[in-house]
Amino acid sequence: MPSTEELGIRLAEDVLKAVAATGDESLVNEVNKIVEAASSALQEAYMAAVRAQRADAKARQFLVARLKLARDKSGAARKSPEGE
Repeated sequence: MPSTEELGIRLAEDVLKAVAATGDESLVNEVNKIVEAASSALQEAYMAAVRAQRADAKARQFLVARLKLARDKSGAARKSPEGE
C-alpha cells in the first residue's frame, strides 16, 4: 500500500496535469477541499507536493531562460568583431 506522501504526490501530479490540460486553476483548491474533509494527512501531503512541483517547474523555466540568455550572449560575442 502506498504511503500518504506517495498518494499526495500522485494526486498532485494528476491534478496539475488536469490543470495544464483544462487551464482551470481552481481544480487544485477544489481537490484540496475534498481531500481535507477526509484526511488531513493526505491533504498536507497533496498540498506540499503541489507546491514542490510548481516550484520545481518555475525553477526549471528560470534555468532554461538563463541558459538560453548565456548561449545567446556567447553566440553574439562570437559573431561580433570584438569576439574575434
